[in-house]
Amino acid sequence: MKITAKEMTRTAIYTALLCIAAFILRVGGEAVVPFSFLPIMILLSGAMLGSRLGSLSVLIYVMLGLFGVPVFAQAPYGGFSYILQPTFGFLLGDILAAFIVGRVIEKTKFANVLRYALAMLLGIVAIYLLGLPYLYLILNVYLGEPMTFWGVIKIGFLPFILMDLIKGLFAGAIALRLSRRDVYKF
Repeated sequence: MKITAKEMTRTAIYTALLCIAAFILRVGGEAVVPFSFLPIMILLSGAMLGSRLGSLSVLIYVMLGLFGVPVFAQAPYGGFSYILQPTFGFLLGDILAAFIVGRVIEKTKFANVLRYALAMLLGIVAIYLLGLPYLYLILNVYLGEPMTFWGVIKIGFLPFILMDLIKGLFAGAIALRLSRRDVYKF
């Protein structure tokens, strides 16, 4: 993959913003249903950088964390062992989400508002599509905590979906506004 200096800079900026978004949750404390700015930044990276660079920025964020940089929102905050965390599948879904958001915005011919709304919705679906089965597998296979898939839905989907949809609308509105101002194109 050939990448220009400008693309490299934009990708690095979004990777840094992802790290900051994850850090804000740590500073803000824990709640029953934790609030995170990370989904907003994931969706924005796909919308503003496109499928290739958006997913690359999220991939770099995940790799930084796996190599030990403490960028993840939950303890142990970094390191290769994070792969065994029940929520790691959502990070994999984040990479896919950035790609899908970027691809939908790049390829669809709908009116702007519809295009951005569809992109954000599909991005959120991608996060859960990888995150929930991973959560199920880690809980049942690695941690040995038997849980039905409905149980996983109750702890990993229902408490978060409404807020994630709101975050998607927010990210879509920001991306649409920036795209109309020609801040930058793919």
